[in-house]
Parts: sequence; structure tokens; C-alpha cells
Amino acid sequence: MKMYVTLMTAYGVSAGIDFKFGGTVGNTMDAHRVIQHFQEEKGPEVADKIVLSLYSQYFQNEKHPSTDETLLKATTDAGIPEDEAKAFIEDKNDGLIDVKNLVREQAGNGVDSVPTIVFEGKRRDITLVGAKEVEEYEKTLAAIVKESK
Repeated sequence: MKMYVTLMTAYGVSAGIDFKFGGTVGNTMDAHRVIQHFQEEKGPEVADKIVLSLYSQYFQNEKHPSTDETLLKATTDAGIPEDEAKAFIEDKNDGLIDVKNLVREQAGNGVDSVPTIVFEGKRRDITLVGAKEVEEYEKTLAAIVKESK
């Protein structure tokens, strides 16, 4: 764990992020449910804003990732009206089955950690699992392009 904290702290500094590691580790199903719902209802740009707020709250401010308070802040940070966001957040069953099905589907595809990124090539697919340096993504994209010619 000490190596992880050291490495992530260094990555954070290089990206201007002050990581903190004292927050609660918790179930993120509600966060995934909220992200999925508003991605479908409001689009990927809004979902990205929700994710960025959740990351900031969790990784920099040590907030629990799935409390109603954290989720409400993330959705309102993304521009969703508070009453609309609150109604969805408080209905814990709305969208839950859909998200559980998506999780099962990805588990069936061998995905068990984040990030897992699959680059689909003409001859083969390349999968990168876990945090990688930019150079590794560049190398992978170059291989996909080269093999596609």
C-alpha cells in the first residue's frame, strides 16, 4: 500500500492533483447507478462532469463515494437541477437492475478492474488493464494503426 500511495501521489503532483488517502472505501453501486442514468438522460458530457466531481470529492476531499450528499453534489456540479437529481438519488431501485446487468456483462468479458480499455484492431484487440503511462497508450495506438494497414 505504501508503494501505491507514493506512486499515486507522484502521479497526482504531475497532474496538479493533491491526492488524500484517508477517506472511506465504500460500495460504489449507487454512484454507478447515478452516472449511468444521467449519461442516458443528459448525455456523456454531463456524466463526465459527475465523474470528475466524484473523483475530486473522493480522492481530494476524502468523501464517501456513494452517499446521497456526495452524489447530490456531483450531480448539481454537473448542472442537473437539485430536485431532479435528489429524486433519482433517493430512489435506490431506479436503474439498479440495469447497472447490475452491465456489471455482469463486463465480468463475462473478463473485466474485473478499472480502468480496462480494449483497443479493437483489424487483426487483434489489445487490452490495457490498470493505470498506465501515456507512452503505453501511444505504443498501443501505434500498434493498432500499424497492424491495420
